[in-house]
Amino acid sequence: MDAQGIARKAIEKMLAGDGASRGLGMVLEDVGAGFAKVSMVVRDDMVNGHKSAHGGMIFSLADTAFACACNSHNIMNVASTCQINFVRPVMLGDTLTAVAKEQNLGKRTGLYDVEVCNCEGKIIAFFRGQSMSLNRPVFED
Repeated sequence: MDAQGIARKAIEKMLAGDGASRGLGMVLEDVGAGFAKVSMVVRDDMVNGHKSAHGGMIFSLADTAFACACNSHNIMNVASTCQINFVRPVMLGDTLTAVAKEQNLGKRTGLYDVEVCNCEGKIIAFFRGQSMSLNRPVFED
């Protein structure tokens, strides 16, 4: 199986057990080795008192894209640190897309950047996550 096939199989298995991402309506748009693209529509139950998307919802989308990218090599990884910078508000009904890209992959840790964009393609948040390897496969051959 090539790297693309491994990534697809690992992430489909991981997401099958991910009730949080499923409950938020996240959709895996694309995945490859060290890369993932995930989308989500901002629903009424995701907005705050200002009628803009709650930051935690945006973080969750970015975190899921990060998780997909860092587990795409069929090695289980978890987040060790994450940070997010919000640069533009998001409104009810907007479709958000998070694109995660691997910046560095070592034996125990990886570094990933995620850009979250609105339906106009404007960046609304920058996310950086560091992963920690659990040294076991997401799926067995």
